[in-house]
Amino acid sequence: MTFTDAELERYARHIVLKEVGGVGQQKLGRATVAVIGAGGIGSPAIQYLAAAGVGRLIVIDDDNVDLSNLQRQTLFGGGDIGIPKVEAVATAVARLNPGVTVEGRQARIDTGNAGALVAGADVILDGTDNFATRLAVADAALALRIPLVSAAVGQFEGQLGLFRGWEADKPCYRCFVGGDPDRPETSCAEAGVLGAMAGVMGSLAALEAMRSIVGFGEDSAGKLLLVDALAFRFRTIGLPKDPGCAACG
Repeated sequence: MTFTDAELERYARHIVLKEVGGVGQQKLGRATVAVIGAGGIGSPAIQYLAAAGVGRLIVIDDDNVDLSNLQRQTLFGGGDIGIPKVEAVATAVARLNPGVTVEGRQARIDTGNAGALVAGADVILDGTDNFATRLAVADAALALRIPLVSAAVGQFEGQLGLFRGWEADKPCYRCFVGGDPDRPETSCAEAGVLGAMAGVMGSLAALEAMRSIVGFGEDSAGKLLLVDALAFRFRTIGLPKDPGCAACG
């Protein structure tokens, strides 16, 4: 893979980073990232992945753009209301970076279809907002041995982790959350969420997907990043592998 003059100019700020360079940019260009949910987290993540030159994005979402989305889902505008999100994503990415291919899959991901929907991805980025979907995605990622970037946001807080549970010393997502899909949840429609907080977590999720592809810096698998905007605090904690985990133990 060689760069055109336009690509060299577009990605110059990546290429001059010694931790990325031309080789890292080529890895991004050859990579496929599956983004689960084009919502508050997925929307900014898609923007930064496309701007970074990730070659192929698989975007999985079954919703249409709604007026209430626009407070935090910055990929969309008023003219997109009522349009399937996967179609609006493809249009926005083509405008942002025509060198990126978008495969929109308008489907609700579940245990029956998750493996087929994410197959072929180099990284999975999950920004969905319900526990059952997260478990279905996590199980598929583990079975296919695809690194999983999982991000969540609520009110003024966020969390982010990278999971490679098939490795002997790394936890899977179930090591972290357990396995009960019927646990009580509160949606952002009920509890609220600061729009910029979703942007922070989506951007960080894109960064972690890029780290997984390029390999810069420290390995973040087995760690959990906690963000508290009210306290102006970022914390990182270790996530041990659960030897009794039914999925990876």
